[in-house]
Order: sequence, then C-alpha cells, then structure tokens
Amino acid sequence: MIRQAEARDEAEIRDCAEQAYARYIPLIGRKPAPMLANYAEQIAAGHVYVATDARDVFQGFIVFYPENGHILLENVAVLPRAAGKGIGKALIGFCETEARRRGFGTVRLYTNEKMTENLSIYPRLGYAEVGRRIEDGFSRVYFEKSLRDGASAQPT
Repeated sequence: MIRQAEARDEAEIRDCAEQAYARYIPLIGRKPAPMLANYAEQIAAGHVYVATDARDVFQGFIVFYPENGHILLENVAVLPRAAGKGIGKALIGFCETEARRRGFGTVRLYTNEKMTENLSIYPRLGYAEVGRRIEDGFSRVYFEKSLRDGASAQPT
C-alpha cells in the first residue's frame, strides 16, 4: 500500500534514508543529499508518500512534487531489508500515475553519478539521461521520462 506520509512517519522516513544511503558516503565523500533533507517540511507540504506492507509496516518512501511544468521525483528509498521486492518500482510507478492524474506529461529525476546501479535502473524504467552537472557539490545525472505514451515503471 502507498499512502501520503504523515508527521508521525518522519522518524521512519529519516531512518530509511539513513539506512538506504549510508553505503554511498565512502563513494561520494560525504552524506548524500537525501540524508540531509528536511523531511518534516516535505511531509507538511504533501510531497512524501510511504509504502507499507500488508501489516502496515513501513517499507520505503518517495518524495515528488510539481516543478516548472513537470514532476520532480526528488527521492525514492527502500529499507535494505525490503530491497529486491519491487517496492522502489511500485513507488516510482505511483509517482508516474500521480503525475498523469495531475496533468503532467513528464517526470524528471536526478541521481548521484556514484550511485552507479541507478544509472542502469532508470533507463530500464523508461527514463532517458538528459544531462550531467555539479550542483551543491554533488555530481548529478539527470533523467526524464515522457508519460505521453501511457507507460509507467514496470518490473523488468
């Protein structure tokens, strides 16, 4: 199940970000941006959704919002113990469905170039690389996906 995050979810969201991104600290040389995010503010703004299992146990989360005529998928993270179960793909699919429902034709996202598995995952989900640049000291790779064809993130 995917639902909008509530203030009570903040601790689990932060813990999930810490667990999911900690392995990248040595590669990047500092904490990745999702480990530094203001989740209380993002939750209050309605930008965060959580995935739970059948027993309503937290599994992961996603952060997305409208920006300049598209949806920006800012962050998706799954607890390491829940990885490999399709939760991340389900969250991305949910984002794409919400983007369509809200009338947006494009989802954009970025990842750190050191998160190499993402560089192969996103293209398999229909995202095309559209640029690379350094922002806030992070080397980022930008992707986008047109939703005009009706496609959404599906397991491969």
